Amino acid sequence: MTLTPNRVQTSAGTVAGFGDFPATAPAANPVFYRTYSRKTPSGRESWSQVGTRNLEGLRQLGNLKAEEVSLLARMQAEKKALPSGRWLWIGGTRWIEQPENFSGSYNCTSTNLVDWQAFGLMMDLAMMGCGTGAIIEPHLIERLPVVRNSFEVLSVSEIGITPEAERQDDCTHSIDGNKVTIKVGDTRRGWVDSYQLMLELSSDERFKGGPIQIEVDLSDVRPVGETLKGFGGMANPVKLKDLYGRVARLLNKAQGRRLTSVECCLLIDEAAVTIVAGNIRRSAGMRQFAADDQAAASSKDNLWQQDEEGNWRIDPERDALRMANHTRVHHTRPSKDVVHAAVTKQFHSGEGAIQFAPEAIARSNADLLTTPELRSEFIEIYCDQGREEAGRWLSENHGPIGAEELEHRLSRYGLNPCGEILGADFHCNLAEVHLNQIDPSDEEGQADAFRAGALSVACLLNHRFEVERYRQSREWDPIVGVSFTGLFDFFVHAFGTEWLRWWEAGRPETEEGLRFKGQEAAYLSRWKEIVNQTVWEYCDRHGLRRPNRCTTVQPAGTKSLLTGAAPGWHPPKAQRFIRRITFRKNDPVAMACMDYGYTIVPSQSDKDDEGRLLNDPFDPRCTEWLVEIPTEVSWANLPGADSVDINGFSAMAQFDFYMQVQRHYTAHNTSATIEFREHEIEPLADALHQAMENGEGYISAALLARFDANATFPRLPFEPIDAATYEELQSGVVKRRVSSDFFEALQRYDQGELTEAGPAGCDSDKCLLPLANPES
Repeated sequence: MTLTPNRVQTSAGTVAGFGDFPATAPAANPVFYRTYSRKTPSGRESWSQVGTRNLEGLRQLGNLKAEEVSLLARMQAEKKALPSGRWLWIGGTRWIEQPENFSGSYNCTSTNLVDWQAFGLMMDLAMMGCGTGAIIEPHLIERLPVVRNSFEVLSVSEIGITPEAERQDDCTHSIDGNKVTIKVGDTRRGWVDSYQLMLELSSDERFKGGPIQIEVDLSDVRPVGETLKGFGGMANPVKLKDLYGRVARLLNKAQGRRLTSVECCLLIDEAAVTIVAGNIRRSAGMRQFAADDQAAASSKDNLWQQDEEGNWRIDPERDALRMANHTRVHHTRPSKDVVHAAVTKQFHSGEGAIQFAPEAIARSNADLLTTPELRSEFIEIYCDQGREEAGRWLSENHGPIGAEELEHRLSRYGLNPCGEILGADFHCNLAEVHLNQIDPSDEEGQADAFRAGALSVACLLNHRFEVERYRQSREWDPIVGVSFTGLFDFFVHAFGTEWLRWWEAGRPETEEGLRFKGQEAAYLSRWKEIVNQTVWEYCDRHGLRRPNRCTTVQPAGTKSLLTGAAPGWHPPKAQRFIRRITFRKNDPVAMACMDYGYTIVPSQSDKDDEGRLLNDPFDPRCTEWLVEIPTEVSWANLPGADSVDINGFSAMAQFDFYMQVQRHYTAHNTSATIEFREHEIEPLADALHQAMENGEGYISAALLARFDANATFPRLPFEPIDAATYEELQSGVVKRRVSSDFFEALQRYDQGELTEAGPAGCDSDKCLLPLANPES
């Protein structure tokens, strides 16, 4: 593979150009160099180098033909179709070619909690940057061992004492009576195995009820700030010392019984806290609880507490619960009162989303339930007669199906952190089409983009996982997810400001509205068919089992900034806004942003002794920076577009558009955050209830309380502004600019080190928004 400026040549002989980011994506350079560009001997990779690397990785893994590589290269160059953010970061490296690291290619995973290994696997996945989902329902966690023994942590050594050349990689331990000494290795597995070992010791019958005395030796663990080899980023074990004591306290409370659902969640999340400490690794999780699990439903209630002086503190025993989203799984249709209570709770706390499992399971068996009528019949049996009878019907009418595979088929309602993927013990690869980059009249261009997305996800189906549960799941249920971002922008360009005004009116089913809906559905259905045919043709040619669901819509927070797209299917926050991007203080990319003319302010977390936000980013008390970027959407200056109040779009209009995508494009689930005001609780609850009652395709959506302009918080990720303010701010950027070449500016400060090791497991700007109150 050879590289020339703004050109990339793959081993397949294809040449394509990699130009600058679009003018409508002012946050692209900061986000790209912060998140997707890896360290090289000469600094960070350029966009063309990232394209070169990840395309060669896809070519080799997927055994792609020259014309397929050419298509992928062209779509990346034009920013019309991109592989997953995870693959942009890690694809084509030597590290990802090792089977033990295959999981690092995937944003989306879910693991059933049935044994101690599952906890270790989830920590291992999180350390590779994967989003982790877990079903924590009784029929699974009742299979966990009983906690027989108690712990007494005698000592935890200092970190990083051993010289680098003398450090051991593996975790080892020795047992002397009831005393266990654990030596933690200086690798990902070293951390994971030490954590999993404590769980296994808790149920080890040799200790006859304990107490087990624990000594932990961390002298071989590399210290804070030392480079991590392979995956990338920097070591930050500042929370590792606390992990063993916190795990011991959790397990001690459960001695003599199995863990509760909330205790399982806390154990997973304590490991996540250890990993994300100091913003070196980001993590994301989804925890799915039984609908009637009241302890889980209230586990985050009053998580934040306020003292008499008005200062907020978080409950230290439950602090780790912030690491994941909580969803309540309904296996029958919930009553209208239950739905209304759930919507109300989400308005006040942001928690308690409803998942309708029968629809998820029906979609996840689309290879057997091939028609809407069959899916509807299955859902009726599941809801009315129960899971066991539904399984019997499935096997008798569409079998024979072995007992283990049948259990897997009935368990395919596991979710990844943002809820767009369905499965059981799964890994799912994502790709993303940037619709805002494509002309609505260019059907060939749309087809090329969706074909490219389909090819890039199909390549990773060649991975054969080392862990048996993940390998078996892929054999039974190979899944991929081709997503899109910028759908709202695409339709504005396709239909004009009349479509925006229809949105403002609530998307009513007038003659014009029905025409718009028909046109939306036609686009969505055509794209879905292109994806299916491309993935299936690739699988047939390579002897792989066809996935039965290939399309989804992810949140698309970070990657959408590379082209300035409205995230996923969602409307943008406004026609113009200030976008704030987070960096650690003195980060070289942030310093380049300053030279480029953008302003920098301290983050929300940096305050003086009296709790007031700091204003000087170079104040010694400041630890984190926000880069402020004035932004204008691509259609902001269309005639009449400026007069439409996007913030006024109703929850019902959002729900209607989301369900359009869910019905006509998505085969998994559509990641959705419906923003709503208090007076919309009743109609939104009614809509959710009816969607489940009538079999309209609803599975799960997040609901987020919406704040009006007079109730905003300072320094949010998005701050709407008017056209005059945008022009004034943009003029200021140009006046302050000392370098018009961002990459050149970056090279002045950059030593090639990353703030973060690749994109987050949950790529959603929704996670950055404040919740209705601190209790969430």
